[in-house]
Amino acid sequence: MKPCLTVDIGGTKIAAAIIESGKVLRRQQIATPSSSQPEEMDKALEELLTPFLDDISTVAVASTGIIDDGVLTALNPLNLGGLNNYPLRAVIEKITKKPTTVINDAQAAAWAEYQTLELNMVNMAFITVSTGVGAGVVINDDLLIGANGIAGHAGHTLADPNGPICGCGRRGCVESIASGTAIGQAGKTYFGDNCTGEMVFKHFSQNDPNATDIVNGSAKAIANLIADLKMVLDIELVALGGSVGLAPHYLELVQHYLAQQPSPYQTKVQHARCGADAGLIGVAHWASKIR
Repeated sequence: MKPCLTVDIGGTKIAAAIIESGKVLRRQQIATPSSSQPEEMDKALEELLTPFLDDISTVAVASTGIIDDGVLTALNPLNLGGLNNYPLRAVIEKITKKPTTVINDAQAAAWAEYQTLELNMVNMAFITVSTGVGAGVVINDDLLIGANGIAGHAGHTLADPNGPICGCGRRGCVESIASGTAIGQAGKTYFGDNCTGEMVFKHFSQNDPNATDIVNGSAKAIANLIADLKMVLDIELVALGGSVGLAPHYLELVQHYLAQQPSPYQTKVQHARCGADAGLIGVAHWASKIR
């Protein structure tokens, strides 16, 4: 049988790769269309995927958002250019003429990270802190998907009832405080209207007190989220990824704030091991498991 074509759709990029035996053989990447028009996404996917089609037998897709029966519903539509209720699986099957599996990207990354862990560990979570805040959870050796594909959207749990309005419409979500987008938004007060999360981290590296407060606020929100997951699901380990989660000194800040919690709330936190290709690798492994 030919190998699997995997696709990872995020808020800023779409990556496609051929995966065989857990190895990335070929990889291409494009920017995620900024338009909310479905036709723009259709065109981008067709141009990206067509060169791979002669060499693959199946397709597996990891995408931002809620994946409910193959349809992409953006809980925070701003993270995907406003695209919502997009028939992702149907579009890709029309392009590729191949059977297609679709799950959330953080769920896929969690499954990839889980494959790297010790065999006696059965409960873990992957948290990505990037454009948004996402998570995937493995309980009793099985990936949580949920009846409607929503399992793992921990970035939309409550961090501060008086916090900013999140893109999902709720006030004070973890994502509205801890994400790279939120960090950049908070930085505009001090560093100008064009401030981004990356700019805040640059000032943070220079010990700017305002940037330090913003980054610490993000790390504290993630530490509280981890404590909540530990209490609800008895998580044994958290793998922290994403551009913010992997930024210099961010993990140490999360560990610092988690260590201030009572001991039952604490758990091991480490950097994610699978890097930028975690979604691609994880969804390929998951698709082979369920087929």
